[in-house]
Amino acid sequence: MMARIAVLGAGSWGTALAVHLGRIGHEVRLWARDRALVDDMTARRANAVYLPDVTLPGTVSVTDAIAEALGGTELVVSAVPSHGCRMVVRQAAPHIRPRATIVSATKGLEADTLLRMSDVIAQELGPQHPVVVLSGPSFAIEVANQLPTAVLAASTDPRAADVVQAEFRAAYFRLYGSDDVVGVEIGGAMKNTIAIAAGVVEGLGLGHNALAALITRGLAEITRLASAAGGRRETLAGLSGLGDLVLTCTGTLSRNRHVGVELARGRRLADILAGMKMIAEGVRTTGAALALGDRYGVELPIATQMAEVLEGRADARAAVEALMLRRQRAEAERQP
Repeated sequence: MMARIAVLGAGSWGTALAVHLGRIGHEVRLWARDRALVDDMTARRANAVYLPDVTLPGTVSVTDAIAEALGGTELVVSAVPSHGCRMVVRQAAPHIRPRATIVSATKGLEADTLLRMSDVIAQELGPQHPVVVLSGPSFAIEVANQLPTAVLAASTDPRAADVVQAEFRAAYFRLYGSDDVVGVEIGGAMKNTIAIAAGVVEGLGLGHNALAALITRGLAEITRLASAAGGRRETLAGLSGLGDLVLTCTGTLSRNRHVGVELARGRRLADILAGMKMIAEGVRTTGAALALGDRYGVELPIATQMAEVLEGRADARAAVEALMLRRQRAEAERQP
């Protein structure tokens, strides 16, 4: 029997997941805060703002009533931007069924607490709700268009991870399991910061050598932080680390890479963001990642330089030069 699933957040990723889940036979209720968007999506049977060319299956209904979205659902997908996650989950909490499984599909860190999204959800809902993190190299439009995609379902509750793997799978959508929630979430969050730097490299026309070096050293940076926070190094060599990093640093659909390209062209951050419909999570994540690095005593040179650029203290070219002129050292780090 197919499940009834609620998806909270009707941005590109929430809409794509709702389309995917509806297409494979689930009854899906997609919740959006904006009543005008709900009315338009209901009439048009598409999300004109985020995925205009993707038709919503008949199994997907759209609502701005969170109680209606959550009624009778055993699976709840949170696809809300990181800065809105706590507020929406708190609003949803009274309407979520006991023991319902929560799927966190947001990549980021909470700016003031530095918490990962699964921790934010757990704080708001308590231990009775297992949380499964969905992460990996996955542009929303490609999932919506049924292009082959592989992601991770990560949870400390193996049964919950199994449920998500079973209910989300399709011929074009493959899910691997993991119990390293820390490694998966830090990989998913920090790759956005490295992608901004990749956009800078692209925008400055620095070439493929520079981009390959940046991705490789970016992975080392992410791995250091994830390991210090309790994640496993090998997780970062997988889909939620290297896989997601390569996609976000090289794909023209990447919002964070776009921010870097535009910064390299000399545009102000506020102007870049004003012209974007979708959230570039790396802009918010960079400062939080640096604060987390300070907490664990981990050096994050790429994130440090991107913070300088994002906050207007350095231009893009100066930031790249600062990275290239750092003290040379051995590539491999000694394991403690």
